[in-house]
Amino acid sequence: MMITEEQVQLAVEMIRRGLDERKLRAKLGENWKLIAEIARARIRAGDKFSRNDLWMDTEGLRYATHEVVAKYRAERLSELGVKSIADVSCGIGIQLIFYAMKVERAYGIDIDPMKIEFARRNAEKYGVANIEFINADSLDPETVGRVDAEVIFSDPARPPEMPERRLEDLLPSPLKVYEAYRNKTDSFIFDLPPQMRRERVPWKGEFEYIDLFGALNRLTFYTEPLARTERSAVILPAGGRIESNPDLENIVEWAEKPGEYLYEIPQSVDYADLINELFHILSADVRMLLREKRRVLATGDEEIRSPYLKRTYVIAGVVPFHPVRINDFLRKEGFGRATLRISVPEGEYWKVRKRIEANLRGERRAFVFQFGKMAIIAEGL
Repeated sequence: MMITEEQVQLAVEMIRRGLDERKLRAKLGENWKLIAEIARARIRAGDKFSRNDLWMDTEGLRYATHEVVAKYRAERLSELGVKSIADVSCGIGIQLIFYAMKVERAYGIDIDPMKIEFARRNAEKYGVANIEFINADSLDPETVGRVDAEVIFSDPARPPEMPERRLEDLLPSPLKVYEAYRNKTDSFIFDLPPQMRRERVPWKGEFEYIDLFGALNRLTFYTEPLARTERSAVILPAGGRIESNPDLENIVEWAEKPGEYLYEIPQSVDYADLINELFHILSADVRMLLREKRRVLATGDEEIRSPYLKRTYVIAGVVPFHPVRINDFLRKEGFGRATLRISVPEGEYWKVRKRIEANLRGERRAFVFQFGKMAIIAEGL
């Protein structure tokens, strides 16, 4: 790939200046489309990585592991004293690179020659030199024979949205990866869609759900030799971690109405079915209020600030759920903005929000939740 760092940096500058494709083509030459794509990916990467000079195309950026997650998983692996690892679908190599920082030897395998070249260049950017890169089919017996690693890691590509996530539909399928490498090791790590039902995974091990900056980011499955527990939830970058404990008394109760505070529970905790474990950690009079696909709320009369919670709110009022009634309350209480934490039909969000925010004045921001036929209006702490 005869593309230089200078060409990509020039493309970044030109794109940021708003220059059109005609000028990009004239200045960058025959590879201008790929150079421009790399430049746009760097611009879109934002704060996903600590560096702004990494090599990636649009697809590579989309599938690349966020650096915060990559660091966390590498630290977890290092605690086990692992000396070698192979990433059998390494893409542009971010997770592989951070694993390599913690082991003596690493392998990066990808069938796409451009991805391997990007990964190789990214390893150089991070100063990592202990990776053997292999441009090949990771399931080919010849490729398998070249790998000598204690742990096999795979972050397979997801197909377009399907009615139900299945291992068979991932590329490469974890089932095929396991079959290809099981005679070499019994230690595997798979990135899986968080929506996948756990009973679809045929191995014993740990399901670790990761929240990143307040949103469910991924599900990592560790086979039994690497597992710490059956289910876990990790909240990053705060670092909170909750593990399943079947011996705990069930203290989860439901509230009939909201208390003085709302506690937004991370999706990772909900997906991992660890709400009971969370309530034991919080050690307060907390009750469940709402459990929906996109948000889980608990309530109580104590102010709780915890790395195990997504956010804590103080409740300003409860009114009938109608835009006019909500707007009346917000105007009387001096709120100037409202963020809707409700399920609104597609295309209706801004219409509803406009009605709720009509003629508001002031600096206070309200968060509006729906509880049955009532609207809970709260402020973030």
